[in-house]
Amino acid sequence: MWALCADLPIGSYLHRRRKAVKYDILIAGVGGQGVVLASRLLALAAMKAGFHVSTAETIGMSQREGSVSSHIRIGDEISGSLIPIGQADLLLGLEPAETVRNLPFLKEGGKVLVNTHAIPPASRPPGSPEYDPAALLSFLCAHYPDIFCSDFTELADDVGTYRAANVAMLGAAAGARVLPFKEEILREVLDAEIPEKYRAVNDAAFERARKCIRFISDP
Repeated sequence: MWALCADLPIGSYLHRRRKAVKYDILIAGVGGQGVVLASRLLALAAMKAGFHVSTAETIGMSQREGSVSSHIRIGDEISGSLIPIGQADLLLGLEPAETVRNLPFLKEGGKVLVNTHAIPPASRPPGSPEYDPAALLSFLCAHYPDIFCSDFTELADDVGTYRAANVAMLGAAAGARVLPFKEEILREVLDAEIPEKYRAVNDAAFERARKCIRFISDP
């Protein structure tokens, strides 16, 4: 099920302003969701578009289901690889709790795309509250009315494998036109970087997400 909490102003101005000097993207999720791969694909696309790029990852204690975030800083006037608090232009959240956890990085007016597919933590401290993804999503929609939310994991599974949810989210970002480079450049990077045996399913996930997001974005 696709949902748009409010009309999102399409970021077409990013394409017109080809020489924008700064754009920060934060990808947040858990181990095993392909956060680092998504970051690499975006970074390579930005470099192919002619931008200077700096990246960094922060990885939780657990390789699987631990918190993972990746910082992609695009532009010529970047100081440091980690995005400062309140400076991210775009937050791609592959999991609801990790999206909420990383909201402090988002700038005022920044855009959010979130995967509604929840991955409960493998363990939690005694006395901590139950994980309630519905409450987290309600909070996100209430406080960020421009948010795009969908079960990208289910979408990817429908076209062949849930593991392509990260690429589906890149397709959604392309469809929403919130990336500082052309969609065609990202597609070229996908074709070059994804092994041939996985390319068809990833292309399908990218395209379905792109079309759905563009459909609900258009007036």
